[in-house]
Amino acid sequence: MLDYAVKLTRHPGGMTADDTGALRAAGFDDRAILDICQIVAYYNYVNRLADGLGVELEAGWRDGELTLTRREFEAQRGVRCRGVVAGRRSAAAGRADAGAGQQGAEARAGAVEQPRTGGERP
Repeated sequence: MLDYAVKLTRHPGGMTADDTGALRAAGFDDRAILDICQIVAYYNYVNRLADGLGVELEAGWRDGELTLTRREFEAQRGVRCRGVVAGRRSAAAGRADAGAGQQGAEARAGAVEQPRTGGERP
């Protein structure tokens, strides 16, 4: 997913069906691929708009606070993605919940952590 996002950001004219094929091979369905593409495209749009208007970051923000290292991302991904795909329970997690009773499944589904925004740190 990150390779797709980087390529779409840096070389949008070079995107091919192979790029979405790699996402499918990694387990993303068409809806998830659309979500990934829209989010990446939106952030690229907003950043270019802000750059084009000369918008500066607020004084309290530093570049280092806005990015995660690969290690930090993987650590967060491990915490957030157990049984969760793009903010939704995976089919496997749903099957596991089916045997545990509806009330337990609803409690676990409500416990899915929402993604961070901006420069928040865990």
